[in-house]
Amino acid sequence: MTKHFIPIFVESSRLKIIVFGGGNVALRKCRYFSDGEITVMTREILPELEEIASKVVIGDIPDDVKQLIDPFDLVIAATNDKDLDNRIRDDALFMGINVNSAHGGGNFLIPSVLKRDGYYVAVSSEGKVPAFPPYIVEELDTFLGAKYDRMLDLMVDMRKYALENISPQHRRREFLEDIIHDKEIQRLVDQGRMKEAKEAALKKA
Repeated sequence: MTKHFIPIFVESSRLKIIVFGGGNVALRKCRYFSDGEITVMTREILPELEEIASKVVIGDIPDDVKQLIDPFDLVIAATNDKDLDNRIRDDALFMGINVNSAHGGGNFLIPSVLKRDGYYVAVSSEGKVPAFPPYIVEELDTFLGAKYDRMLDLMVDMRKYALENISPQHRRREFLEDIIHDKEIQRLVDQGRMKEAKEAALKKA
């Protein structure tokens, strides 16, 4: 059966994560969850990864990790042993725990991310070509200029205005959609003429 993945954002600081492996792949994946509670189990560990981890367990990884992973929300299999990663993945899936494997087959993916002050853009190729999402992020980084930050600031202000002054809910939604799709407002925002853009937006109320 073909897997169907959907994007979702979660509050990672609440996650308990166990990572198997202590090399560069494990480090890259741990950086994505750097504000979570991360336990790393490995024979050897990079110093940079040890700094990120909440807890490090040095030792051999057992063939059956079901009991070990039971308390965790997420499992990451990132060893250099494909068979071991596959066993970890299968144990996690059997336990009903979300798992990402460096060798594929897990039920959650770690995307490449472009972070701005007010928003994120996440890109995934669903594991088909790992080099592709970073390429897209690099392209988007040059495309998503300051005008999008300004538009976000405008829309935050307008949403606050709508919540205080416009009802019912469907009228607030229409008000905000009219603003963000208005070509003149887009032009003003693009030129940095935010006072005029806000005045034009309020006229749509």
